[in-house]
Amino acid sequence: MQSKEHEVSAATIQNLRYRLKQFRLWTEQTGLDDMRELSGRDCERWKLARANAGLAPVTMRAHMRTFRQFIRWCGVVGYCKPDLHELVRIPEVDKADRRRDDAISYERAQRIVSYLEQFEYASRRHIVFGILWHTAMRTGSLRALDVDDVVHADDGTMYLKVRHRPETETPLKLGAEGERNVTIADPTLSSAIEDWVKHQRPPVEDEYEREPLIATRQGRAAKTTIRVGVYRATQPCHTDECCHGRVRENCEYVERNRLASCPSAISPHALRRSAITSHLKQGVPKEIVSERASVSMDTLSEHYDVRTEEQARSTRQEYIDDLRF
Repeated sequence: MQSKEHEVSAATIQNLRYRLKQFRLWTEQTGLDDMRELSGRDCERWKLARANAGLAPVTMRAHMRTFRQFIRWCGVVGYCKPDLHELVRIPEVDKADRRRDDAISYERAQRIVSYLEQFEYASRRHIVFGILWHTAMRTGSLRALDVDDVVHADDGTMYLKVRHRPETETPLKLGAEGERNVTIADPTLSSAIEDWVKHQRPPVEDEYEREPLIATRQGRAAKTTIRVGVYRATQPCHTDECCHGRVRENCEYVERNRLASCPSAISPHALRRSAITSHLKQGVPKEIVSERASVSMDTLSEHYDVRTEEQARSTRQEYIDDLRF
């Protein structure tokens, strides 16, 4: 695992550790204590054990891909047969199954934006939701921003400098490749960010004497704080009638430790997916969305583009209609 620590994000390392821990526990249960004895039949037994654990198809695929990478590495360093990884079969998953369904529509997101602008203007929750929805950036990228990363171009347009700074504990998922400048094209959001910095943001520094843009009284906001803010903002009872027949005053989901249990509240990652889809539906070319959201074209198409074929065709048609040959 140490060989991967300088190649991938901390979240990825955590996922790898969990998946391989399950394999270690399985080997202890089955009495397998020497990797040199591992066979193709054992690999298939492990696959069946994972399937019987009730994993979703996409999760099953991820676990087996991690396992094959691990076996390939073991073969390279001599812990097992060098070609054993070729016997590890990765289950096929339908493209539709690779996507998560939790998302919000453009219309609902706009109602949330309007609510925050009216009732929570320039609050931390307003800035968090506004930036994540408008830019489709990751939580880690948002958390990495400093006050000095809010910049005005010569034409007055605001943009955010997203930078990879692992030495001060704000790495980007894609490392230096994820660095970019992201335009804030919404003037209301730009004004809210300015007002947050001038009037609402706690005047704090983190332990590295940096001034975090998304701050609490204790310093740079934790990812959990950002996540809680998104869950709170996306609870439908703020902007619509509860679609689950509950009264807000008596609903346990409004409690901080139960926010994620609200069936209609979504996570920052789901908000990112929704924002990317919204960009695509509005006719923004995939190449532009890919650069703006720091996501590869393949990943964008496979995991984030949840448009129907007809929606994609209609969007392309609108874009083509604006072209002159």
